[in-house]
Amino acid sequence: MPTKNEPSHVLSDHEQVDAIIKRVNRAQGQLGAISRMLEEGRNCDEIVIQMSAVSKAVHTAAFTLIAASLKECIVEDKKNSQAVTEKLQKLFLSLA
Repeated sequence: MPTKNEPSHVLSDHEQVDAIIKRVNRAQGQLGAISRMLEEGRNCDEIVIQMSAVSKAVHTAAFTLIAASLKECIVEDKKNSQAVTEKLQKLFLSLA
């Protein structure tokens, strides 16, 4: 969470926000399916495939958020663009 003096960015592109929300909702559904699969004693291979899919969905949502934020920051927020860009780069690298 940013402090008072730390620059931050809130994504304002509603289409991007909607796309990210859809990915997150899809991941939530996949997590629910994984829980059910575990409770039902399903095959480990099937469960791992679903876990891989949910992991990819979450990472893709995060990458989409960071990429859209970088784009907005560079185009719209010239004053804080360097500081916010550095912060977003750190977030990006934390996903690796």
